[in-house]
Amino acid sequence: MTNPAPCLLSTAMRITFFPLRPKRLWFAAVLVAAVLLAGCSGPSSPDAGSAASPGVTGATVVVGCSLPLTGHASYLGKQTLYGALAYLNAVNEAGGVAGRTIKLITLDDGYDPPRCVANTQQLIVEDQVFCLFSYVGTPTTAKIISLLEEARVPLVGSFTGADVLRFPFRRYIVNIRASYYQETAAAVEHLVQDLGLERVGVFYQYDAYGFDGLKGTEMALKDRGLAPVARGSYIRGSMDVEEGVGRILEAKPQAIVMIGAYGPCAKAIKLARSRGYKGLFYAVSFVGADEIARILGPGDDTPLVMSQVVPPPDLPEAASLLTGVMDYARLLARSFPDERPNVVGLEGFINARVLVEGLRRCGRELTRERFLDAIESIQDFSVGIASPVSYGKDRRQGLDRVYFTRFDRGRFHMVTNWAGIKDALEAGRAVKDVPNEQDGREVAPSPAPGG
Repeated sequence: MTNPAPCLLSTAMRITFFPLRPKRLWFAAVLVAAVLLAGCSGPSSPDAGSAASPGVTGATVVVGCSLPLTGHASYLGKQTLYGALAYLNAVNEAGGVAGRTIKLITLDDGYDPPRCVANTQQLIVEDQVFCLFSYVGTPTTAKIISLLEEARVPLVGSFTGADVLRFPFRRYIVNIRASYYQETAAAVEHLVQDLGLERVGVFYQYDAYGFDGLKGTEMALKDRGLAPVARGSYIRGSMDVEEGVGRILEAKPQAIVMIGAYGPCAKAIKLARSRGYKGLFYAVSFVGADEIARILGPGDDTPLVMSQVVPPPDLPEAASLLTGVMDYARLLARSFPDERPNVVGLEGFINARVLVEGLRRCGRELTRERFLDAIESIQDFSVGIASPVSYGKDRRQGLDRVYFTRFDRGRFHMVTNWAGIKDALEAGRAVKDVPNEQDGREVAPSPAPGG
């Protein structure tokens, strides 16, 4: 057998820019999707294994991806893609899955919802992909839910913890990472219970992503009889953070929760510090640890804690002990020797492992419905990061674990000693705590809205 080619990568040059007539686009997409679906069997069809499925041939399975490769969230998009390709390339080099290589069509959406919708329509209607994979961002991914459900196309793995992708139950959306509700719930527990910080402000991006993190923070505080002392926001794509930061600082918070992009959050941190704020900052995983550390710089001693949904692969305790992290680092170096391991890329790598496992369980009898049934059968599947991946008939999120890291002069370390952070904050010292040990915690599945 000849060695198959690596995953084929199409970038911004493949984007089709549709005219700005959304209703016409919608009906065109639905019409073509309906025609495509006419030959596709549902989950209970007796010939589900033999029915032709879009994107599947005897030699390939075509997967589509829209994510930001340009713009202010490009770091997240590129690293997610590099991590995914590191694994998919290795799978293809080894012969693919059930004799099929995986062809990945990738389009740049610039973290812009209308572009993401147009890209998704192109992938489903023109490229006729088997499934969608590893999208990045809440405002973009949330806008394609109706397209997925209308065309019955699975989406596997998204770099977002948004609640709208989890509730109500959505058969065609396969989440892998823990949710923003879980991240903020665990963070508020530490802020209030371990650090004694009850005056919490929230700085958020004014869109679906920011609203989701804000709501999760409010719910977690409400469970403890508290509420945010102030809320401040900025518009997605802008760096105008002054008004939002000023509103929060007026309330004299002890901690500021941040749900935004790395650029605006870094600017907000610098601005708050320049105005005399000495409290703690906490940021959710989407903010991007590596980029915010790069912007703040090696001389910065900001008391900043971030949650992560995978163990940071650049920390010695993860890199040397977890097989999934070691595999990611090795395969990343093979495909992208100039890139270094990071939490964003590891998440893309894990997304690819789950995608491939679902394909593997289908064998040669590959249809979309069989694939989703195969995903549901995954229980305690090891991806080499301590926590196994599990799904089920009513479970569409594979992981629940949340990790915490702290910033110290240009890089992040695992949080192991919350009492040490509390002492440092009370004494006005830089946040330092050692040794670096892994601190992950299992948290309950995300509560339903209002639950």
